[in-house]
Amino acid sequence: MATTRLRFLQKGLALSSSILAADLAAEKGAMSNTLSTSTESNDHQHWDRSLTTYSHAGKGERVLNPGTEAEIFRHHGKGCLTHMWFGGAFPNYFKTMIRVYVDDESEASIQMELGLGHGIGFGDDAAPWGEVKLGKTGSQSGLYNTYRIPYGKEIRITAQRSEDAPADTLFWWIARCTDNLLPRVGGVLLPEHARLKLHRVIDHQASPLEEVTMCNVPGAGALYQATIQAVAQPTAGVSPSETFMEGCLRAYLNGRTTPELLSSGFEDYFLGTYYFNKGRYATDIAGLTHKEEAAAQVSAYRFHDEDPVFFQNGLRLTCRCGDTEHASLEGQPYLNPQPTRFTTYAWVYHL
Repeated sequence: MATTRLRFLQKGLALSSSILAADLAAEKGAMSNTLSTSTESNDHQHWDRSLTTYSHAGKGERVLNPGTEAEIFRHHGKGCLTHMWFGGAFPNYFKTMIRVYVDDESEASIQMELGLGHGIGFGDDAAPWGEVKLGKTGSQSGLYNTYRIPYGKEIRITAQRSEDAPADTLFWWIARCTDNLLPRVGGVLLPEHARLKLHRVIDHQASPLEEVTMCNVPGAGALYQATIQAVAQPTAGVSPSETFMEGCLRAYLNGRTTPELLSSGFEDYFLGTYYFNKGRYATDIAGLTHKEEAAAQVSAYRFHDEDPVFFQNGLRLTCRCGDTEHASLEGQPYLNPQPTRFTTYAWVYHL
């Protein structure tokens, strides 16, 4: 009887130990999962020996031949492009086309004019100015950016001068990338398959109250940056008006037909006020790179890396040509905006 009781107690202790061990393992697993999720979802990446940087520069090269793309950087690997810088001083320098080919692309998903690719419209040569992610330090040269452009197999950059630029021009550049580096937006590390793409609208004349679609992206992703160049198109005998800047930017998220208002007006989106009444500025979030009040023309940039616009099932980003008094989609134009010509760049991480 005593032996039976002893065996029963031993069996009970063994079962209790087994349950306790399972509970501890489950708790440890839960903590591990929480830690893993936390690590993956904040703006942090641990250093390890796989992080390797590659860099290349061109010094006063005559590579910009008419009608052809000149390859100025190529790297095989997996990681992020982290820096581009460009130098030169020739007519229509700002219109030089930079293309970034990622992985197996036959058509570059990033095609940017040097000026607008760095937030600058109308070839504005003002300098020096800059912030963490872009800037201009000279005339005409010194355009730089630190956009993180991810690649999975290969990254390739080409340059092509505009047709109205002179032949035999000298061109300088720097390009740098780091293998196994991940991009991030709003404090969130993006997955390895994230790809940054540039969506462009070129020289579109919008009617009053028209919503110009800057991008219409399916699936999941994050808006990274927006640049807009705009100029009013008055009729004969009418002075140019800046009232197109009453227009708000809107984001139609996840297939909705009702937008999220991203601003209370055009200049407000770029953190300006009263039609940019204090002129140029540059901050880490937004900047005004050109303003000519008499011609009613402006260009500006806006980043969303610290002010995220995430979407899970589609994004349609629009800029309206003027607006109603209280930004309703229905109603009469406020302050009679004129037709306006827009060029827009929308940089979006596709996930």
